[in-house]
Amino acid sequence: MADAAAPEDRPELGVAMAVRRSSRTLWRRLVMVAVGLAALPVVLTILYTVVPPISLPMLGRYLTGQAVDRRWTPIENIAPVARFSVMASEDGQFCRHWGVDFGAIADVLERGGEKGPSRGASTIAMQTVKNLYLWPLPTFARKPLEVPLAVWTNLVWSKKRVLEVYLNVAEWGDGIYGIEAAAQHYFKKPASRLNAREAAQLAVVLPNPIRRSAGSPTRRLRNLAGLIVNRARNSSGYFDCVR
Repeated sequence: MADAAAPEDRPELGVAMAVRRSSRTLWRRLVMVAVGLAALPVVLTILYTVVPPISLPMLGRYLTGQAVDRRWTPIENIAPVARFSVMASEDGQFCRHWGVDFGAIADVLERGGEKGPSRGASTIAMQTVKNLYLWPLPTFARKPLEVPLAVWTNLVWSKKRVLEVYLNVAEWGDGIYGIEAAAQHYFKKPASRLNAREAAQLAVVLPNPIRRSAGSPTRRLRNLAGLIVNRARNSSGYFDCVR
């Protein structure tokens, strides 16, 4: 019986084996990269417990040479009315949920009917992790990741820290990040001295800070700000977690 041909005697066999080895190596590397990317937000969240984070939109502007105005300020130096106004506008149940408002999500899905949700149900924690870790991703890929990361962040950080980070990374205009930079830009005062109307005007531009302006709001935005003034005043008892 003839001996089986060695790989070097059959060039096509040697090529096939090399391709398989190369494919396995590639897949192992891809898996390692995927695991590393998945672990990075988990590790950074722990680091950001004490280190002021930088958001991906800010990093993108830094890397492309665009101006960034961000002045990190502790939550104690942000007027309580500003904290309440943002929560009243963005996440009224902030102190009551674990980073994700599943009731709001269910309500959105139900109201959306066959065409899907007509509005978002993102909490402040979800918006924070989007800005820190997920900003470049398209919505369909980002949303499933926001939920576990928001829950993780809510477990690792205090409620005060979640709001503090959000208020310092949220965008309030072209290149304007954080409520301190926004207060100085639009009202020429620190965030600690914002009054109820100014705080509400800042809060209502957050859904679209490029097209909306806190400094020169439209009539519609002024009306919305008036609603937020009342809501923040009447709901302050629900925001005891950030006093």
